[in-house]
Amino acid sequence: MTPLSLLLSSLLKHRECLQKAAAFCQVPPGLHHRSFSSCLWKQKSDAAQHGDGQLLSQQPGVKKCAASVCSSSSDGQDPAGRLWAVYNESKRRTEDLIPLIPTNSVDPNTIFANNEMSLRDIEIYGFDYDYTLAFYSSHLHTLIFNIARDILITNHRYPEDLRKYEYIPDFAVRGLHYDVQKALLMKIDAFHYIQLGTVYRGLHPVRDEEVIAMYEGCHVPLEIMSDFYGKSSHGHTMKQFMDIFSLPEMTLLSCVNDFFMRHNIDYEPVHLYKDVKEAIRDVHVKGIMYRAVEADIGKYICYGEQSHAVLKKLSEHGKKMFLITNSPFDFVDRGMSYIVGKDWRDLFDVVIVQADKPSFFNDRRRPFRRVTDKGTLLWDRIHRLEKGQIYKQGNLYEFLRLTGWRGSKVLYFGDHIYSDLADLTLKHGWRTGAIIPELRKEIKIINTKQYVHMMAWLQALTGLIEQMQVHRDPASQAVVEEWIRERDAMRPQTKDIFNSQFGSLFRTYHNPTYFSRRLSRFADIYMSSISCLLNYNLQHTFFPRRTPLQHESPFWPEHTLAGLNVSSQLHGNKAESK
Repeated sequence: MTPLSLLLSSLLKHRECLQKAAAFCQVPPGLHHRSFSSCLWKQKSDAAQHGDGQLLSQQPGVKKCAASVCSSSSDGQDPAGRLWAVYNESKRRTEDLIPLIPTNSVDPNTIFANNEMSLRDIEIYGFDYDYTLAFYSSHLHTLIFNIARDILITNHRYPEDLRKYEYIPDFAVRGLHYDVQKALLMKIDAFHYIQLGTVYRGLHPVRDEEVIAMYEGCHVPLEIMSDFYGKSSHGHTMKQFMDIFSLPEMTLLSCVNDFFMRHNIDYEPVHLYKDVKEAIRDVHVKGIMYRAVEADIGKYICYGEQSHAVLKKLSEHGKKMFLITNSPFDFVDRGMSYIVGKDWRDLFDVVIVQADKPSFFNDRRRPFRRVTDKGTLLWDRIHRLEKGQIYKQGNLYEFLRLTGWRGSKVLYFGDHIYSDLADLTLKHGWRTGAIIPELRKEIKIINTKQYVHMMAWLQALTGLIEQMQVHRDPASQAVVEEWIRERDAMRPQTKDIFNSQFGSLFRTYHNPTYFSRRLSRFADIYMSSISCLLNYNLQHTFFPRRTPLQHESPFWPEHTLAGLNVSSQLHGNKAESK
């Protein structure tokens, strides 16, 4: 019998004990299924992850989940006493499970799939430049913040004392929403609900009661949310910050709001938002940031040895490659020469700069113009896109006509889910890959013992509350209410471990964030760095993990294998790709 069959057989053998455990606390039929069954399934998965085929019941020092609950029955106990007995047994059982959960169970170098995609079907690879091929040090955000702050003071006549504010690297996270009229920065989940505890006015949190009063609850109506691209337009009052470059902008907004509130200065939040937005735009549009980076490129650009390796690998396998970026040619040329070498253009079949994405993907009118090595703009009509040449502006429809690169044989990588990926997947059928640099840090946190311990007990406690809330006598209700308070006290800890203000980029307390929702919709695959491609051969197929829907049974066979450490698989793929 296969290990999976043995595990399922053992699970079925303990069904009677499960029923007794449920009857012990008089849980109605069906309510016990999710918690107790998932506990046993978790044990089964852990045994599989150990690779020895043993059931958890055969692991030393660990008792069977259902049996331990059955043995804890105490006749004659009052209702509250029985609930606390189950609570203590669940806590002990959770503690026993912790050592069996393997460390480093998620490899930060993994490519994760939202949609099934095979690299064998990909003939053309496209790339954005900033935060896709070129990665920047933390110095760049400080630079952007300082320049924009000084523009506010010099050009917009803001108070000189604003110079006392410096960039706070760990204040904001990507994907946050900003209520322009209320001057509030917050995190919103996939269902348009504000995550309480993550609403900030200036640099200080807003009390939950105040947030609920302002929004008449926690839900943000669709009509005041940002439009498709996260912009505040057509009467929308919310702006979503999806760009990595927006981290200094969020911090500057918060600092200026803080200054005015501290000094009791009246101000119009909408005008403040527009001024900060204009100052940040000037940093980019007027070339101030570009010139600063070019002057000290080693300080701002992380050496892209692995980006070079990815491009070289694709070239050696005969893949077509192109670059579409909003950055100007001089800036890209300086950076790519540093990352790849002076001959970097030889690797690309088409290079397009100052594309003005996302307009590039929608505007049919703007023609391509050729740019010389010295930056001179040529006005001759473009009849084909030639290798080794540099092109400016243009539009995707003309790009498709000139290259014939259409449909699912094209894979484009970018870091901005809206500007880089949305139109390509929705309108043009390209495959898309999101580069999420924050992913590496979050995975490392998820792999820590602290996080595993915290989440294991939080899940177990939530399961207890879900089951035992059926007891309506006052004593039992008091116990359940105490458990709810314990759960409420734990949940902020699961936020703070990622970022003390706003938590994880991907989750609110339990729901996916609005950012996660967009990521799953617009990206076929996502990864922390383009270098993750080095771990896979170019015949690899990415499969999204089939997770049970809420109404489906949790007993999916692939769960036995889903938790296996992928590092060994990646090692094998790496060997094959050489």
